[in-house]
Amino acid sequence: MERLELFKDQARELKLHGLVVGIEPLLEDAQKNKISYLEHSLGMLDKEAKYRSSVEQVKRMKAAKLPLHHDLDEYNPAFINGISIQQLRQLRELLWLDQHFNLMLSGPSGTGKTFIAAGLCYDALRNGYRAMFRSIDQIVHVIRMKSVTAIAAAEYKRLLRAQLLVIDDIMMFPLEKDIAVGLFQLINQMFERSSFIITTNKNPKEWAQLLNDESLAAALLDRILYHCEVIKLSGKSYRLENRKTIFNQSKT
Repeated sequence: MERLELFKDQARELKLHGLVVGIEPLLEDAQKNKISYLEHSLGMLDKEAKYRSSVEQVKRMKAAKLPLHHDLDEYNPAFINGISIQQLRQLRELLWLDQHFNLMLSGPSGTGKTFIAAGLCYDALRNGYRAMFRSIDQIVHVIRMKSVTAIAAAEYKRLLRAQLLVIDDIMMFPLEKDIAVGLFQLINQMFERSSFIITTNKNPKEWAQLLNDESLAAALLDRILYHCEVIKLSGKSYRLENRKTIFNQSKT
């Protein structure tokens, strides 16, 4: 027992936390099945590797800041909005992500843009990618504050390291010139080494009006639409069609 505690102390010192919590089952298995020293050593390494992988997965999920509803397994195939189940399955294979392809989901409010974008982000996270989900409000705040606070500066660096960045509701409102330039710089730095999913209810022609700068709008769209699949969603709002009520539905 003393040797076991000594092993755990040394494992903690070496930051082998997977072995700290998992050594007992490995020892029992080795004793029961008369496993060789090499197999036992490989088992310990595998235990530690899986532990670290699970810890990193939790960190990636937390950093992603996904909205509450983000699991495409819950997607309602009866909701017709301009994307087929076959197309959605193909997107979920994430081959486009390895090719640094972008996606632009456009359409009216309530047609599933955010849910699909968040769902693909979640799929990427589960497959080991560094993926981030941010609203345009959050992006604007980081751009505005990155030279002012250490927290915003660190967040900006995290965004730059992402393999997939979802920007939700881009061009929802007009952007100040310095913020628009900052947005272009962010996208330009990540261009062709990361992928973007952009959701918007504005068509590209409206971007120039919202930015009040045709050249800047053209430069932004040039980076986003190069190697990009544009998916136009349509139909009635899912939220309005499935509106909740606090009153009982029974007839009086």
